[in-house]
Amino acid sequence: MSKTEKNQELAAAKAGMDRKTARDYLGDRRLPSERKEDRSWRTRSDPFTEVWEQIREQISANPGLEARTLFEALQRQHPGQFADGQLRTLQRRLKHWRATAGPEREVFFGQQHVAGRLGQSDFTRMGELNITIGGQSFSHLLYHFVLTYSNWEDVSLCYSESFESLSDGLQNALWELGGVPLDHRTDRMSLAVNNASDEREFTARYEALLRHYKMTGQKIQAGKANENGDVEQRHYRLKRAVDQSLLLRDGRDFQSVDEYKAYLRALVAQLNAGRRERLRIEMQYLRPLPAGRLESMKRERVKVDSGSLIWVDRNVYSVHSRLIGEQVEARLGAEIVEIWYAGRKVEALARLRGRGKHRVDYRHIIDWLVRKPGAFENYRYREELFPTSRFRMAWDELRESSPLRANKRYLEILELAAKEGEARVDAALGCLLETGEQGEGKLNAQAVRALLLAGDVSAPVTRIDIAEVSLAGFDELLGGTGVLQ
Repeated sequence: MSKTEKNQELAAAKAGMDRKTARDYLGDRRLPSERKEDRSWRTRSDPFTEVWEQIREQISANPGLEARTLFEALQRQHPGQFADGQLRTLQRRLKHWRATAGPEREVFFGQQHVAGRLGQSDFTRMGELNITIGGQSFSHLLYHFVLTYSNWEDVSLCYSESFESLSDGLQNALWELGGVPLDHRTDRMSLAVNNASDEREFTARYEALLRHYKMTGQKIQAGKANENGDVEQRHYRLKRAVDQSLLLRDGRDFQSVDEYKAYLRALVAQLNAGRRERLRIEMQYLRPLPAGRLESMKRERVKVDSGSLIWVDRNVYSVHSRLIGEQVEARLGAEIVEIWYAGRKVEALARLRGRGKHRVDYRHIIDWLVRKPGAFENYRYREELFPTSRFRMAWDELRESSPLRANKRYLEILELAAKEGEARVDAALGCLLETGEQGEGKLNAQAVRALLLAGDVSAPVTRIDIAEVSLAGFDELLGGTGVLQ
């Protein structure tokens, strides 16, 4: 009987139930919710009973098969038997089978991070963010380093997954941090190894880098990116932070690479600001830095061939013709290739990305080209000898106006660019081309030199005449009313 009412009948009436039902509840010590039994029977027949064994064999052999793929295959095999609305039934059936009789699933074990113990690093491509430099698409990567305890991070801009990029990026991070963790974990670095000339050489250089900083190297298992999970997650969060920051900036274009690098440094410093307390704890357990950085550059001894070219890391670079036949030392950095001769740096060239590329500087060989103008026509690297589009336009014009002297006259203009400055000669060519001062014998080095001496090498402003728009045509289209409403 109710503790607040005088009798069961009154209590049942207030609860909105029959007196017999109330008596039944009072006689059972279970709550109403505990009295409900799970339904173990189907309310309708299973439409997949006849084909379930076939489905089970397929998903046992290929666990990655999705319900939709299997369902569409069944519809093709049994036309008219399965309606689109039965897809959900198959999805529930497969979900139940996988949970009760399917293959075991991989277990991920949450790790307890220890201060000062581990740093992870990896490369990540930034193409999806559509960064541009001076309006031009900027293809690049970031080397990304993260301390797993505090999540302190650092990035370095690079253009390929090479040892030089890895070494520069890791050392930049450690010297910015001011300490060294016990262990350094990376992925398999297969692309960086493939980009190297020799796998053993790559391994030896990487081990030397770890020894210099007294770190132990770790590599994840093949196909187990989750083992490098901290830096993988930071890739995603960093890109999202960059994307959001660019939206606030209202533009993804930067005037120069240096401006973009400064932007990244400021953003990473902002992200690290919220980790100061955990970083303060972690700093107590980091090892001290060595006395200095380890040189990241790879050194190769190469001979300058008769074409004033050298092969470095499977790419071709030109050097000054005076070095033909000499042995030089090429020092490959992440972004530049330095050429040293007799203990002195004689060239610093932008490093080519990829393999089988070439970079030929006309300044290195122009002295001999003007002596051998006939070699220009079929020169293997002739396209490299048009430093700007105006030089190419000048060459095309010379071939049309004076084909027999085109080679010699163009090379004389190119020689003038090497001596007087490429930008000045480019502007002078623009002036000559815009004013139509070409024709037989008019486009040559003497004409360019005259403009340079006069000091007036500004290309004339192109005048564009816009005719007045007549509204009569619109009047006719609107039915000849004569008045635009």
